[in-house]
Amino acid sequence: MPDSTTRPELVGTFGMVGSTHWLASAAGMRLLERGGNAFDAAVAAGLTLQVVEPHMNGPGGDLPVIFWSERMGRARVLCAQGPAPAGATTRRYEELGFDVMPGAGPFAAVVPGAFDGWMLLLRDFGTAGLGEVMVPAIEYAERGFPLMPEIAAGIAGVEQLFREEWTTSGELYLADGVPRPGSLFRNNVLAATYRRIVNDAERRSPSREGRIDAARDAFYRGFVAEAIVEHDGLLTGDDLASWEAGYEAPLTFDYEGLTICKTGPWGQGPVFLQQLALLAGFDLEAMGLGSAAYLHTVLECAKLAFADREAWYGDPGFANVPMDELLSTPYAEERRALVGDEASFELRPGYPAGRRPRLPSFQPVPAASPMPGAGEPTLRTGDTCHVDVADRFGNLVAATPSGGWLQGSPVIPSLGFPLGTRAQMFALEEGLPNSLAPGKRPRTTLSPSLALREGE
Repeated sequence: MPDSTTRPELVGTFGMVGSTHWLASAAGMRLLERGGNAFDAAVAAGLTLQVVEPHMNGPGGDLPVIFWSERMGRARVLCAQGPAPAGATTRRYEELGFDVMPGAGPFAAVVPGAFDGWMLLLRDFGTAGLGEVMVPAIEYAERGFPLMPEIAAGIAGVEQLFREEWTTSGELYLADGVPRPGSLFRNNVLAATYRRIVNDAERRSPSREGRIDAARDAFYRGFVAEAIVEHDGLLTGDDLASWEAGYEAPLTFDYEGLTICKTGPWGQGPVFLQQLALLAGFDLEAMGLGSAAYLHTVLECAKLAFADREAWYGDPGFANVPMDELLSTPYAEERRALVGDEASFELRPGYPAGRRPRLPSFQPVPAASPMPGAGEPTLRTGDTCHVDVADRFGNLVAATPSGGWLQGSPVIPSLGFPLGTRAQMFALEEGLPNSLAPGKRPRTTLSPSLALREGE
């Protein structure tokens, strides 16, 4: 068959950047061409995505990264998923009048994780300076960038909300009416926020690492944090100041001669590993790629893996997630037997190590929520942000920033961006296996089944 693709396969020896927006890819290549490595390029691209794809991510969002460090000779995971506020308890939400988690707005906010994640990656594995990686994002925010049709459509979809309730968002995105696709859009307030971070950091420290840490301080303990706390919601200065992004080993599964790396169960990455564990017992090649039997088998295994996500995934620092059992061969064999000749329409989580699963008694805010701004836009549009970078030194970075989208929460007027709404995926229900333990402040989860319990 002739090649029907519209994009050629790219091959090179110097380095390569791929992302969901051409300007972000160009920003990353700018760093590579100036002698930077994959981590420098990924940070520059990621910060640019916050500007040019505000309907999919922003400074108030979160960031999982899987990377290979040639210096370390191994793969690592960066967790920049911010935690729930200490005051985000079942009782507090009830006092505020919520009987379910809000799907949008400041009360669905968690600690913004993306900025600290990008800065930590830059400090520990990059070579470029703070200003170098932030310049592209600042320039596009100041000089403007062409709005993709999806962004214009997203703004049009929440026009009434922005005009009547989230007026700070309206001041930014509706200053000249609903913007047209392709029109030049500027976010001068965000540019000023980033410029101030860079300028303050350069005054505070003469060293590269010191300036990066000073930028982190400005965001989580300085003027950015002050503006976030003044915004309506549950986040406090202690919530912001006490959290940092961190590294961990990836979860892995060996399949057909490859070792696949994913995040821990604080994200939904292990779902893919569970799917592979199930599929390892089928002869997919014999079925024929794209055949009815092939598609049926892949889809039924996906359903089983996602059912386990709903029942079991959460922050392993505070929830007893039986990940070893979920990825074990005996468990996969047991679950594989559920794949029959007919499609299943039931949600069927398993019983790892004999433990009984429990699902929320109700589902969180659906993707197609009637409430403007509620739900996750990545679910509605089938897309999200992503950055991949490979450099000539052998480093690899795969990052998926998300959250903090313009439809989710009102813009903080002095900063130029909204907070993320990852807490929209919580359930105000006690006693689930992955409930929050009283007295602890877990990370949020990318799984929509984490429950909130009473207590701080």
